[in-house]
Amino acid sequence: MDFNLKKLNKVFDNRIRVGIMSALIMNEQISFKDLKDFLDLTDGNLASHLKNLEDNNYIVVHKGFIGRKTNTTYSITKLGKESFQEHLAYLEELIKNMK
Repeated sequence: MDFNLKKLNKVFDNRIRVGIMSALIMNEQISFKDLKDFLDLTDGNLASHLKNLEDNNYIVVHKGFIGRKTNTTYSITKLGKESFQEHLAYLEELIKNMK
């Protein structure tokens, strides 16, 4: 099997974005606070990675209120789910062929 760098999605070359996508694959929606706690990140660091995923149409931001407090949650788009699964499938194929 020949290695094809183009089959690896550059958006997912960062461990934080992989963590975000993994959390969103497992949860229908997840709040900013829960993602921040889960990944142990600062607000700014998490926000920049979420923006990257949003700009690539891989996630959707939902803004609302719980009482008077703002509540921001995120969910994965169909494109995001398909792209992430393709990325992981290619990594799995590479690993399988290394054995």
